[in-house]
Amino acid sequence: MDCSRRELLKWGAAATAAWAAGTTVYGAEGRRRRKVAGTKIPIGLQLYSVRKECEKDLPGVLKAVAEMGYQGVEFAGYYGREAEELKKLLDENKLVCCGTHIGLPTLLGDELAKTVAFNKTLGNPYLIVSYMGDDRLGTAEKVEATAKIFTKLAGKLKAEKMRVGYHAHGGDFKTIGDRTRWDLFFSAAGPDVVMQMDIGNCLGGGGDPYAMLRKFPGRSATVHLKEHGGKPGAVVGEGDVKWAEVFQLCETTGKTEWYIVEQEAYAGGPLDSVKKCIENLRKMGK
Repeated sequence: MDCSRRELLKWGAAATAAWAAGTTVYGAEGRRRRKVAGTKIPIGLQLYSVRKECEKDLPGVLKAVAEMGYQGVEFAGYYGREAEELKKLLDENKLVCCGTHIGLPTLLGDELAKTVAFNKTLGNPYLIVSYMGDDRLGTAEKVEATAKIFTKLAGKLKAEKMRVGYHAHGGDFKTIGDRTRWDLFFSAAGPDVVMQMDIGNCLGGGGDPYAMLRKFPGRSATVHLKEHGGKPGAVVGEGDVKWAEVFQLCETTGKTEWYIVEQEAYAGGPLDSVKKCIENLRKMGK
């Protein structure tokens, strides 16, 4: 998702070792979810890709998405529905909740318990903060302070078998000194904080997603697959992203548990575009 969503949803060897230790908490759930697609990493869809359609007919969209072959969905808003109703819709379509995009305030203070309860009902372990701007990441000091908040949250959520993470936007690759905000943030945050790289957003912001996936091993539990370059409305596989390199990194050092498609530009309709995304991923062996 890009920065226009801010109004919708207002930390290497040491890292590798830390990830390995953490598998006792997350590994069983990760393996269970991997079984959804056999030995392959399952593919989910960020529903922001088809948000207008979801507003009109969420049950119909979930049915269509499942028929396309997606195994899960990541929410970005709940369309006025409670967790129990959403879970019922997912179950009816044999879909899994592979994440939700939320604002940091929903994880702070008394709101944390409410968010945990909602997502336990959904069966979702991935609580991903969708966007933070200059108020949280504008200076090195702010980055470090925000990273401490995420590290503490990760510790609290481990007991719930849940994880907190942060999603990439182009602005996260602005530099502070000679390093990007993204690099500074994940260098300061604890190893249990999920690094949800968005390939297209990173490239669009002048970042290097391949270098970041290498630098922070074991941190990429979920990754957004978004194209960059190519013709207007290009879907996954039709632009300039080095997808073979992305997949190799995710499937080795990244320890990725879900690929999540997000499409924000459309040559045709949104549903047609996300269908082409998964069709192209299947052609690439995913």
